[in-house]
Amino acid sequence: MTTNLQPVHDSSASLHDSPGFVAQRVRDTLPPELRDIVHRASELVRTRQLRLRETPLITSVTGIDRLLGGGLPRGTLVELVGRGSCGRFASLLAALKMVTDTGEVAALVDQGDQLDPQSAATVGIDLDRLLWLRPRVLPDALAATEMLVHTGFPLVALDLGLPPVRGRTPLAAWLRLARTAATHRAVVLVGSPYHLSGCAATVVVTAHRGRGTWSGTVGTARLLHGIEARLDLARQRGKRPDGIARIAFTLSEAAFEPAVAADPDSKTEELSHVQAR
Repeated sequence: MTTNLQPVHDSSASLHDSPGFVAQRVRDTLPPELRDIVHRASELVRTRQLRLRETPLITSVTGIDRLLGGGLPRGTLVELVGRGSCGRFASLLAALKMVTDTGEVAALVDQGDQLDPQSAATVGIDLDRLLWLRPRVLPDALAATEMLVHTGFPLVALDLGLPPVRGRTPLAAWLRLARTAATHRAVVLVGSPYHLSGCAATVVVTAHRGRGTWSGTVGTARLLHGIEARLDLARQRGKRPDGIARIAFTLSEAAFEPAVAADPDSKTEELSHVQAR
């Protein structure tokens, strides 16, 4: 008689050898006051990732962060609308700088072809962590942005340049991009000369043309020191859009210098210094 002997899988042994079981045994040996503060490294990483997915993305532009209650909400499409000399592109650079400063990667879809890599490095953007794309027309720019969100970039900034924006795209493309951002808990920050995203954007902020600030006295040679612009919260889904802020940015030789100042006509009192483009 032939007997086939099959290896026996000891499920209890594998269970006892699992990292979770070992970690629990270690906790059981600790005093009660220490058990709740001892965690596995994988648990800490998972908790941090979940917390980051819910924490707003800070731009370091005080006016924008305060208008939106702490920063750009994750999983949303945010549109910053404004013509030239309003701080729109500089605000995108500030957000990219904050992300690369944390060691994460970010992407700029630069349809307007406005990025100067040397200036970006000067203001602190880690170019080794920045992916720079330069599509020519709007359909290609939206397709590239959606692809980057799918690949896991936490922030994709899309700048559409000066008017007129080249190319047209249906609202369905914007809605698909917004759904993709929500699925991956990413932020898509769109800089546009006029409102293009329709109802797809969760937040729309309007930046009005800036007013020059000059140094020197009347009757002498005066130098342009910077430009001040006003921000209006035009839309914030689920909330009443109610807020005004002012940002001031210096000329390109200056670095980012956040500051605070009072504006008697504003419901939000702040002043941010960002580099001008």
